Amino acid sequence: MKIDDKYAPQQIEPKWYDYWMRHDMFHSEPDEREPYTVVIPPPNVTGMLHMGHMLNETIQDVLVRRARMQGKNACWVPGTDHASIATEAKVVQKLKAEGIDKSSLTREEFLRHAWEWKEKHGGIILSQLRKLGASCDWARTKFTMDPEMSRSVIKVFVDLYNKGKIYRGVRMVNWDPAAQTALSDEEVVYRESQGKLYYLRYRLEGTDRYLIVATTRPETILGDTALCVNPDDERYKDLPQDARVVVPLVGRSIPVIRDSYVDIEFGTGALKVTPAHDVNDYMLGEKYNLETIDIFNDDGTLNEHGGRYAGMDRFAVREQIERDLASAGLLEKVEAYTNNVGYSERTSVAIEPKLSMQWFLKMDELSKPALQAVMDDTVRLVPSKFKNVYRHWMENVRDWCISRQLWWGQQIPAYYLPTGGYVVAETPEQALELARAKSGNPDLSLHELRQDPDVLDTWFSSWLWPISVFDGINRPDNEEIKYYYPTNDLVTAPDILFFWVARMIIAGYEYRGERPFRNVYLTGIVRDKLRRKMSKSLGNSPDPLDLIAQYGADGVRMAMLLCSAAGNDLLFDDSLCEQGRNFGNKIWNAYRLVSGWPVDESLAQSECNAAAVRWFDSMLEKTLRQVEEHFAEYRISEALMLIYKLFWDEFSGWYLEMVKPAYGQPIDRPTLDATIGFFDKLMRMLHPFMPFVTEEIWQDIAPRRDGESVSLAPMPEPAPCDETLLEQVELLKETVTAVRNVRKQRNLPAKEPLELRVIADENYHPELGALLRKTANLTDVETVAEKPADAASFIVKTTQYFVPLDGKIDVEEELKKLQHDLAYYEGFLASVRKKLGNERFVQNAPAQVVENERAKQNDAEAKIKALKERIATLGR
Repeated sequence: MKIDDKYAPQQIEPKWYDYWMRHDMFHSEPDEREPYTVVIPPPNVTGMLHMGHMLNETIQDVLVRRARMQGKNACWVPGTDHASIATEAKVVQKLKAEGIDKSSLTREEFLRHAWEWKEKHGGIILSQLRKLGASCDWARTKFTMDPEMSRSVIKVFVDLYNKGKIYRGVRMVNWDPAAQTALSDEEVVYRESQGKLYYLRYRLEGTDRYLIVATTRPETILGDTALCVNPDDERYKDLPQDARVVVPLVGRSIPVIRDSYVDIEFGTGALKVTPAHDVNDYMLGEKYNLETIDIFNDDGTLNEHGGRYAGMDRFAVREQIERDLASAGLLEKVEAYTNNVGYSERTSVAIEPKLSMQWFLKMDELSKPALQAVMDDTVRLVPSKFKNVYRHWMENVRDWCISRQLWWGQQIPAYYLPTGGYVVAETPEQALELARAKSGNPDLSLHELRQDPDVLDTWFSSWLWPISVFDGINRPDNEEIKYYYPTNDLVTAPDILFFWVARMIIAGYEYRGERPFRNVYLTGIVRDKLRRKMSKSLGNSPDPLDLIAQYGADGVRMAMLLCSAAGNDLLFDDSLCEQGRNFGNKIWNAYRLVSGWPVDESLAQSECNAAAVRWFDSMLEKTLRQVEEHFAEYRISEALMLIYKLFWDEFSGWYLEMVKPAYGQPIDRPTLDATIGFFDKLMRMLHPFMPFVTEEIWQDIAPRRDGESVSLAPMPEPAPCDETLLEQVELLKETVTAVRNVRKQRNLPAKEPLELRVIADENYHPELGALLRKTANLTDVETVAEKPADAASFIVKTTQYFVPLDGKIDVEEELKKLQHDLAYYEGFLASVRKKLGNERFVQNAPAQVVENERAKQNDAEAKIKALKERIATLGR
């Protein structure tokens, strides 16, 4: 293979993904190796790739590719979620465009349309992930409504029902009027909303006195069944015990009750009680046996209890009832008011608290093992700051409303008998057997049973995901679940910590007796430069596929990873993608440079090249060790930045300059082989982050058999490094930089060789002289005992260096520079002495920190001494 002159990711990326797929490199089967398992957070089957997916899947791919290169049996299971509410809405919308109303269809007819829609659109997001380079085991792709997945869900429902953990009852739920289904508490998003506070006049029955009640929802007066005051409120002490008031406009007489629940400080201290439409009012209704009047239809319009407002939308009623109350003299006043309003996470409409017959899962006992697992780090949250949030939710967990009034999803396996009551069973045949036994009617037929029309909450499918993708519910002892479970790392967003993560942990302990994963890496939110969350509605989210087309997948992956520390939001800008692409160009051009060097087999390795090879080998080994440490703590962004700097600064900026032959001259074989060896290791280190460009170069480094890949090559393991040599070369680099500064300050051409004089001390290393001469373009480095007067000077650590200038030195300018340096170091020394003079710091700081400060003090004192001597010499 010949590396092209220009880096063209649009050409190489499809080529290598096809190569990986053709050779089935991402497929896993149980074997004797250590497994490494990741399950993808299943995106909605309705979904398209967005920036959040890009971040999440890139991090997963880095972890999976790295594990694969470490010799583990890496298995990354992809799949999609059936997303009951979102998908049903899409299908209803499509049917409406075709002139078909859902209500005109049978359930079976509607589901045929839904499955057709799923087959047409459902695989889009997974195909888009391939463009990103995701190394999923595509043969294992799952869908939460695959037959075996649905069987798992039904089996779990029946099991939990039989254990007494699932029950059916009328409860106050969050109702989505757009989707016309109940929601769990976690599917409600609270937003600060600008509204009004209406002060209504309730006439005290039998008098001309009015009690004033403040409410944000005046339309719900139609369902009022009591008025409540605090028994300690002095304003209402004079009310008779049997006092009643008249509901404004409605004319209904309702009792005044007394309960300490009422906040004396809010509004007027009088609370209207609407048990059917407020969870707290519902509890008051239960406590005082109040009537319950439901005034809403499922679509958010008012029903027959709405009187003159029946059939109107709830928000239209709010506007109209304000006018009507004012006209009737029953509106005391209206104030602007800001409060938090709950919205459906799926449809973005305001939810209605509503009494509804639903199915619930008892969570208190189930959640205890899952809480303990996170608190003792059996399941480790990264970053750990989310542990407190998790604990608060789990300690205050409420029963989970698991039924949804939809058709798309797993239908609840409850069957109602014609004579009343119901049975719960995995299959209709089992249900019939139970129903015959329960009714005492052996002649009962299947068509006489009616299955519950509701489906289960989508999360009730995905909470089994790490188990069900390996069929561990239906076949709990199969080889795959025993090999791949528990999984290793879960990468997801914090906003589904409770929707999904907590529930998976609960399911793991209930159905496998152990954690479902070892680590949970919680990503941040992708935001724009103004810190706004990226979204299509705001128009601030680029199309990820457009970014890939422009910058290449490697460039976009780099952009996502360079600034994405766990749990911290990512401030995204297209310039990050450009930085990523530029890095790809840097790698490409560096390899082209090295590939173009002619080699002389008879040429001996120079002292300079030998030192450079020893140094970079140690630098690489040190970085490998640091990268290992970062990965152990899931500091993936920091790990990438280390490798980035290693390649850009150390390898390209220093090493290649150290060993690069003069123009037209050959390089020796040992140095070239070492350099190519470094390239090989660097490509393997970078591969999990930038899979495409690294594959292209790795394949060019040496002849490869078809089917070999850097993705299957071993990840380099760190070996001991020469820390002393690394410290010496750091001083050498400072020296080279200082010489270059002298050139710049004196307008000396970079190609013009210079001489260097040095007053040697323990921080000068003559054994690196050859390396210093080449990198600084010096003809000679000579050790001297005295300070030359006619020379530019600088100090590195404690060593004094001089560049002879043949009478060209401007003594006044040199003195000015030395005085500036002296002032800086004297100020620096004062700050260090102040710190060391603080007894609390010296006694409480780690010994190494104190030692570092003392070393800084010694260095500064030596520099000051040398600067003063140099100033004295020039001043004579």
